[in-house]
Amino acid sequence: MNTPELRAETSARLRSAAAEVGALTAFVGLDGFVDEILHVVDKRASATSFQRIPTIASFGERIAAAAGKSANLELVRQRTKLGGNGPIMANALATFGLKVTYLGALGYPRLHPVFDEFARRADVHSINEPGATDALEFEDGKLMLGKYAQFAEITWANLQQRFGGDRFLEHFSTAELVAFVNWTMLPNMSDIWEALLDELCPILAGPRRKIFFDLADPAKRTRADLVRATGLIARFSPYFDVILGLNEREAGAVGEALGLAISKPTPEGITTLALEIQRRLALDTVVVHPTFYAVAASRGQADLVEGPRIKTVVITTGAGDHFNSGFCLAKLLGLGNAHALLAAGTTSGFYVSTGRSPTVADLAGMIENWPV
Repeated sequence: MNTPELRAETSARLRSAAAEVGALTAFVGLDGFVDEILHVVDKRASATSFQRIPTIASFGERIAAAAGKSANLELVRQRTKLGGNGPIMANALATFGLKVTYLGALGYPRLHPVFDEFARRADVHSINEPGATDALEFEDGKLMLGKYAQFAEITWANLQQRFGGDRFLEHFSTAELVAFVNWTMLPNMSDIWEALLDELCPILAGPRRKIFFDLADPAKRTRADLVRATGLIARFSPYFDVILGLNEREAGAVGEALGLAISKPTPEGITTLALEIQRRLALDTVVVHPTFYAVAASRGQADLVEGPRIKTVVITTGAGDHFNSGFCLAKLLGLGNAHALLAAGTTSGFYVSTGRSPTVADLAGMIENWPV
């Protein structure tokens, strides 16, 4: 579903709520990366001109052909940018106008310069050195080559020591949106969640707020790890409206870990999977976002909305994090799932087509002038 009526309603609500956005608060963490966006050279014509390898499949063929021999692969940097699911999502929320507090791995004891602009936009606190990612981008996807052994230092003890237990509790207990992302790459994240559930959640007071989780690609984690993580996420439900965001692969991995039947990756199959994950974990909302559409399941009901089709892609790294920021913004403003999916897909579409995060006005404008 993506009708002119849905787009008109969503853009009107976003424009009318522009003044509300600046009063919203978010507390986001806990990762941080320096991203190098790279193209892989196929044929070089001159010192300044080359054709890149266009697809992951063709890159795989080049690598496979080197088996038993060797190969020289040239990488050309396109840009260096802040990275990590948390910083990208938080930066997008701050660009919308939210009051964002970010806690994560952005340089310690000094902030890495790549995060300077982010720090001017949000209240930023770092307890650790960032990871590093070589993001090889292709027309049909990307390969993220990460280096993040230092994330072993992101523990509940270090969060309390380097940021402060009382300060953590203040933000955790008052922010209208709490978001913990990139579980896969933070080996102690489950332990941190368990500490929050045991030590902080029982003393929370006031109205229910929203908490968002994004696992990131869990392929390298064991099934037992994933079962534990999803169980911990479910335990936050008595205290928060819990939103779990998944891309298509992540949804399949979670479904398999929970013992669910995995049907074909069609819109119908993805919808069924989202509903089953939401039912099994008893979460407020489960969102699954393949490339061209997304599904949100709440209370046994599902909405499916197509996103914009982008002809010229500038960047793909961070598209999912922008989707998450758009969905959370809309839910904070009280929009229903269909409107939130439209806002989320458009946020991602704006980012991949321009290379920058949208303002609320940008978001509403793109919805009003829908790409054909």
